[in-house]
Order: sequence, then structure tokens, then C-alpha cells
Amino acid sequence: MQEDPRLSSLHLQGHEAALKAFRTALSSGRLPHAWLITGPPGIGKATFAFRVARIILQGEDPESPAGRRISAATHADLLVVSRSFDEKRQRFRGEIVADDVRPINAFLRRTAAEGGWRVVIVDGAEWLNRSAANALLKILEEPPPEAVLLLTSSAPGRLLPTIRSRCRKLDLTSLEGHDLQRIVAKQVPDITPTDMQRILDGAQGSVGRAFALLADNGGKMAGMAQEVLKGVSATRAYQIAEIVLKKDDGFNLFFSMLSDFLQNEARHSARQGQKQSASLAQTWEAIRRLQTETERFNLDKQETLLEAMTLVSKA
Repeated sequence: MQEDPRLSSLHLQGHEAALKAFRTALSSGRLPHAWLITGPPGIGKATFAFRVARIILQGEDPESPAGRRISAATHADLLVVSRSFDEKRQRFRGEIVADDVRPINAFLRRTAAEGGWRVVIVDGAEWLNRSAANALLKILEEPPPEAVLLLTSSAPGRLLPTIRSRCRKLDLTSLEGHDLQRIVAKQVPDITPTDMQRILDGAQGSVGRAFALLADNGGKMAGMAQEVLKGVSATRAYQIAEIVLKKDDGFNLFFSMLSDFLQNEARHSARQGQKQSASLAQTWEAIRRLQTETERFNLDKQETLLEAMTLVSKA
């Protein structure tokens, strides 16, 4: 299981160039009031945002008063906004709504409790619905002094252009193999060399993908995703859907792997100058949209899986 980003930010691996860029801006005395932290899913954007918050709030030392409060989520000058968890359905809600964003106004109107900066982290800003995005935009248009907003997003193209234009962008890249290996080894110290190599080969520099692969004992889920890429019959598609849905978080794990494999195929085809690259890219976008809409609107997961497999077979 992955560490809480409040804690893992103490041991941030990689992203040195982005961290240096932020420190340079801070030391210049002209710190932008809003930052958009982008990059592929699972590479540690939230971890990076919390590390930046620690720097601003002077909590890099975990034993300092500020450091302990950030770790415990009790720091009065740090507010985190993200998709809320639906206890009834036992899943994250499909979007960030205006009610989630509204507390930011009250938070920023207050004087900093510790006499310094106030920091807001909006984790997964691509999940903002229209009302929430407009509410956030109003805050960005008239930012209060000594306040910093840190937005993370794996899909910045989904954000309003006016939100993007009001943020300084920090683009995080995939982690190097040695950084990823240290993170995995720290979380799973008894991992076998064979499993470690399997994780490193398939993770593509993503911590989130690495832990998804760890959850796929024996690579069964990855094998089925690769099988789908080669084309499966309707009967086999139903069998795969049943197996996927029996596994805890199998739906998201399977979609993540299918999406990754399809994206790799599209990139390889594009490099080879093959005509099917455009079709593969369109299919990749379509199944990502399917997954998002299923989560957002609580659609039937079996039907979504079958539709995704049909789309891939046609590509």
C-alpha cells in the first residue's frame, strides 16, 4: 500500500529539477500565487505538492512543530481539496464539486494562523466540474497576498484555459529506474528480484503503476490486458470481465493496464510511421473516457469492460 503523500513527501524521490525551479522562485521573493503540477498518473504529483507545502510552511524537518502538524493533517495554514470519498458506495466521487471548493474562500480570508503563508492543494484538478472550476477561477483571478495554490493534474487539457493561464506550470517527468526501485523496496522490503524487475519493466517510471503491478500477483491481470490487445472473442471477453470484477479494485487495475499497453502500442506505431497509430490513439482516449464516466456516473462496470474490449478489438 502506498504511503500517505503528507509523509512520503519527506522522502521525495526524483523531480529534482522541478523542486529546484520552485526553490529558485521562492528565494527570488516573487513567488507565483498558483502552480499547476502536471505529469503522468502515479509519478508523485501529490507527494511533490506536499513537499512544496512543507517548504513554504517551514515544515521540512519532520520533528519541527510545523512538520508534525503537516504529517498529522492538522496544520491550520494548509488546506487540501480533492475528490471526496463516498462511504455508502465505498469509492471516490466522480468529480470535485463547488461545495468542495467553497471552503477555500473562507480559508484564504483568514489571517495565517502561524503568521506566514497559507497553502491550498487541489489534488486532481482535472476532476473539477464546471461549477467548481468557475469557483476556483474566481479565486485565481483575485488571489490574496501570502497565499499559494498548488494544483495537481494528470490531464491539464481538461482544465479551463483561463485556469491554466493563471498558473505557473511545473511538468514532472516519469521517475528514473533507480528512484522507483528505492520507493518500491521501501514499501515492500521482501520483494523478490524477479518481481522487482517485472515491476520496473512495466511501471514506466510511475509509482502508481508500480503498485498496481504489485497488486497483480503473478501478472494475471497484465496477461489478460495483453490478450485483449490481440483480440478476444465475445465469450472470452465475458470471462475476462468476470475475473476482473471478482478482484478488489480489479476494474481500475485492468483499465490502467489496458490503457498503458494501448498507449504504448500507439506510440510504437507512430514511431514506425504506421497508419493505425491514429486509430490506436483514438481508442486510448475512448477507453480512458469510458473509465472516467463509469466512475463519475456509477455505470455498470461489466458493460464498460465489454465495451472497452470491443473498442480495442476494432482498433
